[in-house]
Amino acid sequence: MVATRQGYDLWAEVYDTDGNPLTAMEEPVVDKLLGPVRGLAVADIGCGTGRHALRLARRGARVTGVDFSEGMLAKAAAKPGAKAVRFIRHDLSKPLPLRAGSFDRVLCSLVVEHIRDLGALFRELGRVCRRDGLIVVTAMHPALWLKGQSARFFDPKSGRDIRPRSHRQTLSDYVMAAASAGLRLSAMSEHAPDRALAKRFPRAAKHLGWPLLAVLALRKG
Repeated sequence: MVATRQGYDLWAEVYDTDGNPLTAMEEPVVDKLLGPVRGLAVADIGCGTGRHALRLARRGARVTGVDFSEGMLAKAAAKPGAKAVRFIRHDLSKPLPLRAGSFDRVLCSLVVEHIRDLGALFRELGRVCRRDGLIVVTAMHPALWLKGQSARFFDPKSGRDIRPRSHRQTLSDYVMAAASAGLRLSAMSEHAPDRALAKRFPRAAKHLGWPLLAVLALRKG
């Protein structure tokens, strides 16, 4: 493993093009949970290359994206429509530089496995969300640890298989961290690839029927 920030700085070069089935599975699930976003304030916490942030901005949301990887943010800022999003470089292990109760929707996508103090992160997600808002958290399914899998990519420059540092967690860790932060679970789902996805994204074939994605929808109190 390499340090998380270093790993994602390197991954930025190929993140959008390396045929990751997990992101392909995740995006329609996120869109369905978030619902119509036109006119809403949305925080994309751990926004990476802006794949969610830019799509939501095009749909009329006022989006703030937060990430600690210079490489990822550089990729996001170079994309068409990036000027419509406010991007902030910030380490998610520290309190968010955002006002309390200022967002209608808070999204934290494929981030939590890299966070040691889950309780602190979930408290921050709740703090910046409005009282009647919605928080959506997605994660690489912890069942993949049983296969020895964690977030990883092949770096074409070095030829190395690189794994940004992750923490071995369980679904109950995520649920209990949310509960300890005063958040209420309103929906939860687990998703496994099927043959149609594997045809589009061959890397999914070895995981047919095995859960790849976990999704939590949370509300305050």
